[in-house]
Amino acid sequence: MSLTLKERQEFLAQPHVAALSVAGGPDRGPLSVPIWYQYEPGGEPWVMTGADSRKLRLIQEAGRFTLLVQRTEPTTRYVAVEGPVAKIIPLTEELHVEMVRRYLTGDAVNHYLKQAEGFGDQVVVYLRPEHWLSADLGGV
Repeated sequence: MSLTLKERQEFLAQPHVAALSVAGGPDRGPLSVPIWYQYEPGGEPWVMTGADSRKLRLIQEAGRFTLLVQRTEPTTRYVAVEGPVAKIIPLTEELHVEMVRRYLTGDAVNHYLKQAEGFGDQVVVYLRPEHWLSADLGGV
């Protein structure tokens, strides 16, 4: 059963790990990788990635990408959102902390942020939702 817009947005707003997919280039399948993301209902989902990463280069070349989130309990449910890149900006400390606190708690936040100092320059890529695909395959 398809989800309503409100159900899709609320599900996407939960801190799932997404699968990001983007065209992989000529003679390649799509690049699909697990990734943290941030989203608030009605807004634009965003992800962080290395400023020199293959993922960013492919996103820039394609001009669009897909995020897929899913769960298996209490029912199998998924939401995929696809669309064009809305903007790419340098990662700020504020956005970095926001993302890390979405997925980690307590001492793990500071530990991760300290470790991330060695990751190199990062950017934030915003997706403008254009196409949605969703379903809940159970009856809760």
